[in-house]
Amino acid sequence: MVDLLSVFYFRSFFTILNNQFKIMEFLGVSFTEWVGYLASAGLLLSFTMKDLVKLRIINSVGCALFVIYGFMLQTAWPIIVTNAAILLINLYYLFFKRKT
Repeated sequence: MVDLLSVFYFRSFFTILNNQFKIMEFLGVSFTEWVGYLASAGLLLSFTMKDLVKLRIINSVGCALFVIYGFMLQTAWPIIVTNAAILLINLYYLFFKRKT
């Protein structure tokens, strides 16, 4: 079971980080939005891969960025849960279901 205090501290970390970078913008886009765009780009890039291992690795990076993005949006649970599940599935297939 997830320790609620850990979730609170994790969420607080991203809230503080988000508040620190709110004033920081690049090309009129906030830091939080850039994390979301990077996550989207990672997922899109992963679907161009022909090699399944590369696809899962790049997709995992995109999913991890989406989990961070979800916490930066003041805890957007649908984004966090969905991408954390996809990340866990990718890790399972990368490390436990390897073809020999």
